[in-house]
Amino acid sequence: MRRVFGVLRVAAAAAIIVAIVGQFAKSLSMVPDPAAFVVNFFSFFTILSNALAAIVLLVGAAYAFRRASDPPLFDLVRACATTYMATTLVVYNLLLRDISLDQATTLPWSNEILHVWAPLYLVLDWVLAPGRGRIPWSRFWWIAAFPMAWVVYTMIRGAIVGWYPYPFLDPDVSPGVGYDGVSVYVIAIASFILLVGSGVVGLSRIGGRAAKDSPAGGDRAMTPTAG
Repeated sequence: MRRVFGVLRVAAAAAIIVAIVGQFAKSLSMVPDPAAFVVNFFSFFTILSNALAAIVLLVGAAYAFRRASDPPLFDLVRACATTYMATTLVVYNLLLRDISLDQATTLPWSNEILHVWAPLYLVLDWVLAPGRGRIPWSRFWWIAAFPMAWVVYTMIRGAIVGWYPYPFLDPDVSPGVGYDGVSVYVIAIASFILLVGSGVVGLSRIGGRAAKDSPAGGDRAMTPTAG
């Protein structure tokens, strides 16, 4: 069964990579300022979360072919990727599906892969694939680290260059609302990320591989080493 999921992970990662490259190439051919476009393109949470997901899937495939179970640190990174992709799925379909984003022409098939099918696969892979370990609750807050850094980067850069990847982050989109409205969206989405992350961690503890050591030892095993 591990090998079956290894093959599925390679196929899913390939689909994500093709979707990202396809959208990038299409948009790059239509924008007036390629340099600004490249930075903007890789400032979308969707692109970053999908890129992370593709890397995680390929690494996970390698582990599936070579090991009976996944290393604890990989379990944590995979939990982060699953959380971000699930958030992408929900936020896009609730807030952004009918909005045209300023990245030239959107490829429909690429859009669906990045916002629907890839996130769905990540969630199913997390639930069904064997070899996953139990993630200690003490590591739960690592899931929030990347989204927090991304929001800080997005708001600082947006204030400088006047460009935001999503309308709900732009304080000038709704006159009279400004940063108060943005804050509401940020808090709501951050709360949702934490909710999804708690579900992902909780699922890892239902039928997941138990740590070999004591709970404290299991926590230590999750701590990244230098280098």
